[in-house]
Amino acid sequence: MAANIIQDRLSRPMRDLRISVTDRCNFRCAYCMPKDIFGDDYAFLPKESLLSWDEIARLAGLYAKLGVRKIRLTGGEPLMRRGLPDLIRMLKGIPGIEDIGCTTNGLLLGKQAQSLYDAGLRRLNVSLDALDPELFGAMNGRGIQPAIILRHIEQAREIGFQVKVNMVVQKGVNDREIVPMARYCKSEGITLRFIEFMDVGNENGWNLGRVVTKREIFERLGGDATLQPVCPDHPGEVAQRYRYTDGRAEVGFISSVSEAFCSACSRVRLSSDGNMYACLFASAGFDLRALLRAGASDDELLEAIISVWEKREDRYSEERTEHMASHRKKIGMSYIGG
Repeated sequence: MAANIIQDRLSRPMRDLRISVTDRCNFRCAYCMPKDIFGDDYAFLPKESLLSWDEIARLAGLYAKLGVRKIRLTGGEPLMRRGLPDLIRMLKGIPGIEDIGCTTNGLLLGKQAQSLYDAGLRRLNVSLDALDPELFGAMNGRGIQPAIILRHIEQAREIGFQVKVNMVVQKGVNDREIVPMARYCKSEGITLRFIEFMDVGNENGWNLGRVVTKREIFERLGGDATLQPVCPDHPGEVAQRYRYTDGRAEVGFISSVSEAFCSACSRVRLSSDGNMYACLFASAGFDLRALLRAGASDDELLEAIISVWEKREDRYSEERTEHMASHRKKIGMSYIGG
């Protein structure tokens, strides 16, 4: 399909669309949805505020016309929204979309993996921040044990999914789990991606002292003697990839704090209530839902999307200072998606 490729003010194309399908989650991880803020009485978005599957698919089709080739479904926890396989089938039918992935905490994966696979989903990123039961239970805020998530990962792999594990590393919290996680994933042939602790939103207590950098993690894993760099699969790939010298598995590093990759960022985000965000660290979005529900034509929607992207000059991670991180208002990760 011929696409009308557009670029922002820094000549970055739009290639990757992150779609948050819900702001709800069944975990209460402190770096995303701390339970002292997201308590049992927290007012999540009402159903009528959420984009319908038809609305999401329509917008995704327009993004594809502008150059988007990859879609990732996120949340909150995307598996909490009913009927997700129906959306996947719709997205699979959009001309130009070459890849669809989903990020999940894995708790509901055991019951849903087969239906997701049957709908056409093939790639999963499962968040798992520790193997120690007590630590992981405390980190997810619900006492959920890692054995449950590991079992669901294995079930998904047996079905045929390509699974990667994402680990957000925080100094003094779970950095002691770096080597055990790496050993486990290597033994199972699973790609593990280490994510530097980021200041997404304003409620996770971020400060630079809690960041374990890519370089530190790399050295803990054995450095150059153990890991060899792997060429990226495509331009703008987020993770820096390495393969163990014995060839058994890969690890990746998402180092948005210590080695920012804003200059190659091709990601656009769509919240579950229809706001378009040009950056994970954005302070405000553009309301596409209002246009949709006011009867806007495809051409009018395309014009709005193009206008937002062509004005884009976000490069927060390259400009970040600790003062900026603590004083700038940012949209929460559970709302905008990771």
